[in-house]
Amino acid sequence: MNIGNAAEKSGLSAKTIRYYEDIGLLQADRAGNGYRDYSMSDVHRLRFLQRSRSLGFSVEECRQLLSLYSDKDRESASVKAIAKAKLTEIDRKLAELTELRDTLRVLVRSCHGDKRPDCPIIEGLGGKDRVAA
Repeated sequence: MNIGNAAEKSGLSAKTIRYYEDIGLLQADRAGNGYRDYSMSDVHRLRFLQRSRSLGFSVEECRQLLSLYSDKDRESASVKAIAKAKLTEIDRKLAELTELRDTLRVLVRSCHGDKRPDCPIIEGLGGKDRVAA
């Protein structure tokens, strides 16, 4: 199938598919006319990549996962280790975001938001920490 059909079936854009080919995540066959020729196996790999990326895996992590996906003799422990590391990273980011949200919430609540020039948000951003988080 051509790249347009592969894009439609995989849910990825043709540009993304070309990018994945450029970085070696996928290699489509070439038809006699030189155009890319995608198989259903390629579409499955593209869907796998799309889902992996949507879960936050980096391109390099996707490369590892795709290698394991193709390896029928893989150990699930290898897959779990990659997923577990990603989960740890997400938990760390969530903790950081929660802390940022809480700090910003305190700053927003402490600001009157009226016509006065005095603003705890500006002071907090400027390092004049009048507000405790």
